[in-house]
Amino acid sequence: MKTHKFPFAIAYADTDAGGIVYHGRYIEIAERARMDVLRGIKYPDGDVGFVVRDLNIRYIKPLFLADTVIVETVVTKLGAASLSVEQKFVKDGDVYAILYATAAYIGGNLQPKRIPESVAVRFREFL
Repeated sequence: MKTHKFPFAIAYADTDAGGIVYHGRYIEIAERARMDVLRGIKYPDGDVGFVVRDLNIRYIKPLFLADTVIVETVVTKLGAASLSVEQKFVKDGDVYAILYATAAYIGGNLQPKRIPESVAVRFREFL
C-alpha cells in the first residue's frame, strides 16, 4: 500500500489562544493533503470530481504552534463511484490524530457517477 506524505507546519492561525491546534483545523489540513494527492488528475469535461461524503476523526494527542506534522494519506478502498482514505497526523513517529474520509465521484449533473478509468488508475497505485 502506497502512502502519500504531506508535510505541514502549524501556524498561529491554526491554533487557539493556548497555542493548541483548533480541532476544525485538522479537517482543513487533511483537505490540503487530499488535494495534493489529487494534483495533476485530469477529470473528464464537465465532471466535478471528488466530494467528501463521510468524515470521522479521532484525536489522540494535541498538536501545538510551530509543530511540523506529516499527514500520511492512504487509499483504503476504491469503489465504483467512491474512494475511502485514512489520514494520519504524524510527528516524530507518533500519531496525533487519524481522519477517515469517503469521497463520492460527482459528474457534471451533480449526481454520483462511476469513477472514470482514467481517474481510477491513479488510485490503484495506492492499493
